[in-house]
Amino acid sequence: MEFSLFAHMERLTPAQSHAELYEDFISLCQMADDGGMRAIWTGEHHGMEFTIAPNPFLSIMDLAHRTRNVRLGTGTVIAPFWHPIKLAGEAAATDLMTGGRLELGIARGAYSYEYERLMPGLDAWDAGQRMRETAPLLRQLWKGDCAHHGKYYSFPASTSSPKPAQPGGPPIWIAARDPNSHEFAVQNGFNVQVTPLWQGDEEIESLMGRFNDACAGHDGPRPKILLLHHTYVGTDAEDIDQAVQDLTRYFAYFGAWFQNKRPVSQGLIQALGAEEIAANKMISPEAIKADLTIGTAQQVIDRLKRYEDLGYDEFALWIDSGMTIDRKRASLARFIGDVMPALA
Repeated sequence: MEFSLFAHMERLTPAQSHAELYEDFISLCQMADDGGMRAIWTGEHHGMEFTIAPNPFLSIMDLAHRTRNVRLGTGTVIAPFWHPIKLAGEAAATDLMTGGRLELGIARGAYSYEYERLMPGLDAWDAGQRMRETAPLLRQLWKGDCAHHGKYYSFPASTSSPKPAQPGGPPIWIAARDPNSHEFAVQNGFNVQVTPLWQGDEEIESLMGRFNDACAGHDGPRPKILLLHHTYVGTDAEDIDQAVQDLTRYFAYFGAWFQNKRPVSQGLIQALGAEEIAANKMISPEAIKADLTIGTAQQVIDRLKRYEDLGYDEFALWIDSGMTIDRKRASLARFIGDVMPALA
């Protein structure tokens, strides 16, 4: 199993400067590169200080100049916000300028807050259908002279300019949850990214089961599957308990953004009170500790070995957490220095 880092800028209060947060983001990515991780993933979000990432290709281009070996992936671009020709061209240009280091993760998007602002009236179903129309067109546009007449997009023969550096274009990854998404990805020869939420090992197993079922009906090569999971490698019980508290708060805000009911000002959602956070039993500290990859180095190693035994090809350490940069760096250092060698 290979390892990667999934990271963004995240701003919780106006007191944090964007410049400082960006340098924190870069420092984590450089640690991943120096530590021998396979890839760095960073995504796309708009108008949200909770996850600051308006264009992952910009971040990737900067990272290409600040790192040496690590692959650079979009985790993920939101397909309905991109015309296929524009996405194919910008991805190809990024691949060319990074010397063929790009990996292209694609999703339908998750936040109705963003849909309302960028494409009013868009819902999750329609977004998913747009993603399914866009993704297969990318390889055709990279090959050239692709004409298309579909439900959402129609255009005469068009060619990505420039062409990507990697033959056939960058590897494409699809964010999948339901069986149909796994089937779509596998049948098109795309890799799969899965993100379990709050249901522990049972969900991690069921997501792999859906992938295996999709592969069983596919005659071509088996794609790869990546598991994205919040991870913290702690020193002792007190340190781990602090991480659990931080992640409980993080997921409370994640849920509030997802529900899209609270007021937002200057990109910051109205603060949640301690009682509101405690009332959400789905993300109680006990549930968070059981569901996420949190523990001492040995406990994290034991969990990762289970994921590897299930068949996951890559584990992406999701580091967004609302923690201080010092705590993020310390956990990542322990992951690189103590956990990864045990699974080499």
